Amino acid sequence: MTNELILVGFYFLTLVYSIIIHEVSHGWMALWLGDLTAKYAGRLNLNPLKHIDPMGSVVVPITLFLLTGMSFGWAKPVPYNPYNLRNQKWGPAFVSLAGPLSNIVLATVAVVLARILPVTTAVRHEIFARFAVALSGQGDFLSRWGAFSDALSGSVPNVVFGICFFIVFWNVLLAFFNLLPIPPLDGSKVMYAVFSFREETILWFERYGLMILIAVLFLFPAPVSAVLDLALGFFFGLMA
Repeated sequence: MTNELILVGFYFLTLVYSIIIHEVSHGWMALWLGDLTAKYAGRLNLNPLKHIDPMGSVVVPITLFLLTGMSFGWAKPVPYNPYNLRNQKWGPAFVSLAGPLSNIVLATVAVVLARILPVTTAVRHEIFARFAVALSGQGDFLSRWGAFSDALSGSVPNVVFGICFFIVFWNVLLAFFNLLPIPPLDGSKVMYAVFSFREETILWFERYGLMILIAVLFLFPAPVSAVLDLALGFFFGLMA
């Protein structure tokens, strides 16, 4: 029981800090491009108390986990003023891309570390398989996560590989999900810069973006899942 709870704790802790780093990266990019808003707001740090959103960082992730075995969440957005950026056309896009890029960098570092760990190919594949079962939501919680815990036990490299696995999993999901070109996700700001939308069109997208996102996730889950599965498969393939 204790091992399973510790493992789930690392699962959530990795999610929370991956989200925090994502948000802080927005603020650092804005600062680099000339906007001091995030700095003055005290948001350019990794202190979770500065970033955690009670609903998005606690209630939603835990509720989804208990209901489905999967989880997701968000932190309080790091504020910035696009009118302070030196480049008015591409500045907002660069600020938005900084978040997903930070997640991709974290995932890449975790892959490199995982590759040099003395963990056999058979154990790596076993960890992949048991993690999929743990997230399936089928069967008893303790048995699912207990089996995953057993796959990590036996050596320190196995445990470190499991932590790298969590880092890759969450950061790849956060990066590529946020790149979807739908407000309020980061990809929408890139879309605005590339296609030079009129101000009225941007305001319309921002007003109804969340409803559009929810509709896409409910009506067209397969294409979104396919993109995320492709990205995860690529990074996990590098870890195998």
